[in-house]
Amino acid sequence: DAIVRLPLAAVLGAALALRPRKRGSARQSVLVVQTQIMLAVVGAVIMLVVGNSLSRAFGIVGAAGLVRYRSTIDDPKEAVVMLCALGAGLAAGVGLYILAPFSTFFMATVLWAVEYFEPPARKFFELTVNTPQASHFRPKVEGVLHGLGLEYELLTESDDSISYSVSAPLDVRTRDVSDTMRLLAGDGDMSIEWAEKKGKK
Repeated sequence: DAIVRLPLAAVLGAALALRPRKRGSARQSVLVVQTQIMLAVVGAVIMLVVGNSLSRAFGIVGAAGLVRYRSTIDDPKEAVVMLCALGAGLAAGVGLYILAPFSTFFMATVLWAVEYFEPPARKFFELTVNTPQASHFRPKVEGVLHGLGLEYELLTESDDSISYSVSAPLDVRTRDVSDTMRLLAGDGDMSIEWAEKKGKK
């Protein structure tokens, strides 16, 4: 049963999570997509464990409630991983010695698959460059950001200041970016500020 039901649950969950969306609608979060796929698999595992046993159903409700109210988790995917562990533990605890390892292996495989397509983690900043004739220096700033693979969006621009919303890979050093900008500015008076922001999931 598990060989058929778990892959089917994964396919159905993926079909819902990756469904076509109306043009112009908000972009779906990667973590939400991963969570939706895994929830379908966890639901199938739990139903295989419960079967027709009412006592098992009550036990799962109690265990899930304990996980929900005793854990503080910001990442929805990590909450699903906890439910995966719960499902595997329940299967082992009720003596389903074939379902327990198979479901664990299958859930780990699906997790690896959805995480494989996850974009690299990034950090987010608000970059402010204060320099005389900022509008003339703007192309050089954007050339540096683009050349280093940083995603940016212009926030404000004035005669002596420009600011950007910047998304950067985790291994980028803001000091190196600032030094490159100062090198392009030559002897010009310049101040550069990086304010790290909390990134969107």
